[in-house]
Amino acid sequence: MIPNRLKQLWAQGKPTLNGWCSIGNPFTAEIMAAQGYDSVTIDVQHGALDYSSVLPMMQAMRASGVVPMVRVPWLEPGVIMKMLDAGAYGVICPMVNTAAQAAEFVSYMRYPPYGQRSFGPTRVSFAAGSNYASQANDEILTFAMIETQQGMDNLTEIAATPGLDGIYVGPADLTLSLAGGRLAPGFDREEPEMIDRLHEIIAACQDSGIRAALHCGTPDYAARAIGWGFNMTTVSGDSRLLAAAAGASVAQFRKLVSRDGVTVLQGGGGY
Repeated sequence: MIPNRLKQLWAQGKPTLNGWCSIGNPFTAEIMAAQGYDSVTIDVQHGALDYSSVLPMMQAMRASGVVPMVRVPWLEPGVIMKMLDAGAYGVICPMVNTAAQAAEFVSYMRYPPYGQRSFGPTRVSFAAGSNYASQANDEILTFAMIETQQGMDNLTEIAATPGLDGIYVGPADLTLSLAGGRLAPGFDREEPEMIDRLHEIIAACQDSGIRAALHCGTPDYAARAIGWGFNMTTVSGDSRLLAAAAGASVAQFRKLVSRDGVTVLQGGGGY
């Protein structure tokens, strides 16, 4: 089996950068995978896509050598196992609120005797190389998302779950839950109360010997998060990056046209 490069980098003490795909298109996934990320996650929970999009996206990403990951819609065994069979080297599971749920999640990710994953690696047996069945338990990453007050209340127990590889922080939902509606959801939190919670998560992960990951909006904040002790950060995502680049291009054009006094033809026209 092809080794999981994220695990190799972390073993060397290096942080990793994760890309994010919410657009269900193989070409978009191929472009994202070629940009130098260590891993790219396909967002099946909130992304505009489903399994019929995920499989060709995985195939398109393979040439880059990037580590393919998936965020599943929920803690449900069928979709988790299907994403693994499609080729995911890591799964991020949302709304894990208790140690029991974390243990349940881990069980869906591991073949017996360490879990209850059903055997049928339809695509991944080709994409990941030989000996997949005997090595997958050691190579596949399990990330539980902490996004609620209940999850924070059970943080220590969740982080100590045997077989869990890391905690992935969704700052938008976490802010909604912890702030009780006082703060708008979003990335890159600056409120002291939220930063304190992020440090609590880092400490819990370090105490249990697992990885801490954070979804960020900007490279600057992601670099700060690595300095705090996060092992992996995600910066923005395909749809937001596309919108930002297009918006900046349009704004620059409007600025130049206005500055130079260029006359713009209105209506009609043609080619």
